[in-house]
Amino acid sequence: MTTSNALAVDASLGGVSARELAETYGTPLFVVDLDELDLEIHRFTEACAPRGITVGYAGKAFLCAAFAEHLAATPLRLDVCSLGELVTAERGGFPAGRMYFHGCGKTDEELRAIVDGRVAFSVIDNREELERLAAIASRNADPIEVMLRVNTGIEAHTHAFIRTGGENTKFGIPLGHLGETFARIAELPRLRLIGLHSHMGSQISEIAPYVANVDELLAAAQTATALGLPVEELICGGGIAVEEGPGDARPLDLDALAAALAERAAGRGVRLAVEPGRALVARAGSSLYRVMAVKTQGRRRFVVVDGGLTDNPRPILYGARHVPEVLTARALGPDEPATMTGRSCENDEMGDYVLPRDLAAGDLVAMRNTGAYTYSMASNYNRFGRPPVVFVRDGHHRRVVRGESADDVTRLDVV
Repeated sequence: MTTSNALAVDASLGGVSARELAETYGTPLFVVDLDELDLEIHRFTEACAPRGITVGYAGKAFLCAAFAEHLAATPLRLDVCSLGELVTAERGGFPAGRMYFHGCGKTDEELRAIVDGRVAFSVIDNREELERLAAIASRNADPIEVMLRVNTGIEAHTHAFIRTGGENTKFGIPLGHLGETFARIAELPRLRLIGLHSHMGSQISEIAPYVANVDELLAAAQTATALGLPVEELICGGGIAVEEGPGDARPLDLDALAAALAERAAGRGVRLAVEPGRALVARAGSSLYRVMAVKTQGRRRFVVVDGGLTDNPRPILYGARHVPEVLTARALGPDEPATMTGRSCENDEMGDYVLPRDLAAGDLVAMRNTGAYTYSMASNYNRFGRPPVVFVRDGHHRRVVRGESADDVTRLDVV
């Protein structure tokens, strides 16, 4: 059970008063601290760039046009996996030459976007996609650069819902089918293989799986080279573990990981890349809620907030935990066990915590480290509107995504 921080002063997010944010934009509210984000970007580039490892951000973790605009001013690449993510990045001015396209079921419209040069290259997930892309690319004069997503069979010990490697997942081309896939690419003049990619899953806290994964990619690259398809780059995936709260120790030493990967690939004639999503943005994000009710059922005390499943489905999906911080100007009494829940018509429990005994309706609570897979996975369940998104930096704040009204939620209904 996690203990909260009950404050007797009006606390802040990114140097901005939580009360001011709530009064200006309402709650629930998704807050991104740009200073914290830039610190994480610096950590990655400082560990990876000197070792020749490229860093790409996995846009699925969180993306809006203003966020893409912010990333465009950094050295990072951007991975998109839908036409919606691509258009969002384009509206933010992110350069096509630093984007690449993921996905295990790309539509024809998405394949045409790849062929039209709206991204630098595509990561092909399966043989059917390979043939479909080749057919569309046949109309182009210039070859389309592609990577293959390889299922190396390396399974990181993560929740089944967030494991993307191993024989029990849908992603990538199995090692046993690589030879025939390479041979087929060699027959397609409009496609040019430039690299291999593999992703194992999320919340990985050990270096060993990454090393094993890159070993398999290096072996696969040798197979491709023997067939006349030299491999230039290996993307080793992301999934680097993130701690629950700001005061917790980091689960994985990023510098040690970069050093281990670089050492493994030294002298092999390939570049390496990683593509963190959550590890880059999680710490920068906070979800600000207002307490709506506190009630006791049997031996359990429930704290009901005005968000939950619809703006942060991770706790109910795969047991994710975020540290709640009480942000209130009034003095609070001793802490007692409580279950924090959302307001949807589900048992959307967000976790068991230790929260002030006299926490009451109207108090503000922030869940920390929610920057990834919260807003990006938000839904309109119960026809709730998704929350606004605000950037904060050095005491200043600005809205970058407006919240959805009831009219927004119903705008696509045909009557």
